[in-house]
Amino acid sequence: MRILDKYIVKELAGPFIFGICAFSSIFIGTDVLFKMARFMTEQGAAFSTVAKLFVYRLPSIIVLTFPMSMLLASLLTFSRLSGNSEIVAMKTGGVSFSRLITPVIIVSLCVSILAMVFNELVVPAANLAYTDTVREEIQKDGSPGKTQDNLLVREGGAQTERITFARRLNGETKTMQGIDIQEFDEGRLARIISAEQAAWDGKNWELSNGIIYEIDANGNLEHTLRFQKQSSNIRKNPTEVSKEQKKPEEMTIEELKLRIKVLDRENEPTNDLKVKLHERITFPLASLIFTLIGAPLGLQSHRASSSIGLGQSIIIIFVYYAIMMISDALGANGTIPPALGAWTPNIIMILCGFFLIHRASR
Repeated sequence: MRILDKYIVKELAGPFIFGICAFSSIFIGTDVLFKMARFMTEQGAAFSTVAKLFVYRLPSIIVLTFPMSMLLASLLTFSRLSGNSEIVAMKTGGVSFSRLITPVIIVSLCVSILAMVFNELVVPAANLAYTDTVREEIQKDGSPGKTQDNLLVREGGAQTERITFARRLNGETKTMQGIDIQEFDEGRLARIISAEQAAWDGKNWELSNGIIYEIDANGNLEHTLRFQKQSSNIRKNPTEVSKEQKKPEEMTIEELKLRIKVLDRENEPTNDLKVKLHERITFPLASLIFTLIGAPLGLQSHRASSSIGLGQSIIIIFVYYAIMMISDALGANGTIPPALGAWTPNIIMILCGFFLIHRASR
């Protein structure tokens, strides 16, 4: 059986690599190149800057192509095996279809794990570098934005020292409104500072009209202190505070969790972030799920060419994304739980895959 497994995996490798190249080319040709061209023609960006932006954009494109490529690879592989009557020969030899797709499922599971790791360690950093490069080298704007809402600033190394939440930052007046500061002592919440406003005086953030809550070692309120004016320990200036605000696609899973936790505590809406958090798991798993559809579907496409397989894959992917967009919107606006919004496309595709496998196994 090991020989058979190696044979199927070998047959799978070519279409998978072809899929990554083909789908990446589609994304690059329909989106990335146009943006790069506009940066050069409309904003006078240097070629070296555009080249950097292209490299920074590649990781997010490549990780998108993993599920698509697994779908195409499994479809084309089993289509070729079926067209050459190899599937019939294997079944005659007592090998069931479920056994035939086992190595493909193992490979797709490995691809899913790789996508999760890549999506956590590489993609957020690349997306952040892309945003910073656009702002600093093309827009040439190092100042904080005019206004930003729901800001979160974390200070400290491996162990958090301080988390600052502000409902709004005004870049022109260099003030923040609705301040909540949590200060930690060796991982323990030691102090909470709430203030109506913080103003940057050129060196420090000056808090106004606030209250300090001292927390004891048992997590109980020890005492409170009201103040009219108080210098804060926030070490970052307005520009640094503004730059630290990341889009969801620029955050790691832990950063997303922290932002959700803080916003929940401030009674701010977090459904959209919760959907995106679950999608850090659901989208990479699509590589495994698409295999459950592509393999049995390939049996019905005898001798399908790469172009036909690519077309079939695009249709399935379009349906998946259509479902994902609808369910994401329902999860983000609270119509359904955020977790269900993120998992709905995968659940539907899993059911379709099991149905196709059951039919192919008869």
